[in-house]
Amino acid sequence: MARREIPDPRPPPQRLIGYARVSTDEQLNDAQVDELRAAGCHRIHQEHGSGASLARPILSKLMRELVAGDVLVVVRLDRLARSVSHLLAVIEGLEERGVHFRSLRDPIDTSTPQGMFSLQVLGAVAQLERALVAERTKAGMTAAKARGRLAGNPGLRERRPEALRAVSAARNRAYLDELISSAQTWLPTVRQLRPQHSWDNVVRILTRKGHDWTVERLRRAIHRMVREKLAEPELLGRSPRRPREDNLMKLVAAIAIADPDLSLRDIAAQLDQMHERPPRGGRKWQPSSVRALLDEARRFGLVRP
Repeated sequence: MARREIPDPRPPPQRLIGYARVSTDEQLNDAQVDELRAAGCHRIHQEHGSGASLARPILSKLMRELVAGDVLVVVRLDRLARSVSHLLAVIEGLEERGVHFRSLRDPIDTSTPQGMFSLQVLGAVAQLERALVAERTKAGMTAAKARGRLAGNPGLRERRPEALRAVSAARNRAYLDELISSAQTWLPTVRQLRPQHSWDNVVRILTRKGHDWTVERLRRAIHRMVREKLAEPELLGRSPRRPREDNLMKLVAAIAIADPDLSLRDIAAQLDQMHERPPRGGRKWQPSSVRALLDEARRFGLVRP
């Protein structure tokens, strides 16, 4: 009698991936690396750069390579994030992909209930901090107005060049910080589609996933990420010209939307009557060609599944 293999009920072991960062090129990662190795890290990625720096190419590459079931491990929270809000955004992006996070010296381990509770406490603290800052700002403006002073920066009111430059630099940093914090929710989709698909089609898919992008804002964001070496220059390449296929896809989508009860064969017959040529050649439309265009239209959100 053949012996039947009994599957192992235990889940596969987690891959522990370490990340170590030091502030300057003169420092060494040895202490962090030793601690990560002792924790059982499968691989360790090392980076040099200050905590305030937005450009971290090693971390960006690591975030792209992590897969569901992996655990990103750091020695301390400040090795990974610049602020509590940045940390929460990074961890949220990891959790959406099924990747856990662990800090060896902090009570944060998203694979355990206790670690998730600590993370929720951090989120509440960050929200309270933002509320207190807003309240203090509002109180200060009210007090200044009561004393007959104009609220705001006097240098900006007087259009001083140094004040204008400082505000511009601050906005520039805040914009890049926002892009980096949210990149895990939209950049993978851009990487998947560009440059094979047009910016219009990429925006359609992102919109369908709940994002609020326009072509102009998305291209600007990718240009900035490429300039900071946080995204690949290939994303800005010119997409192949596919006007005929795109027009046929939109036409098939319009026919299906106008009459949802039409079968694939009915739509093919309408296209034949309109003297539209099939995309792969031939004289008559086949249901399989209609189905391919409808699938493409659903992918870009032109037709609901």
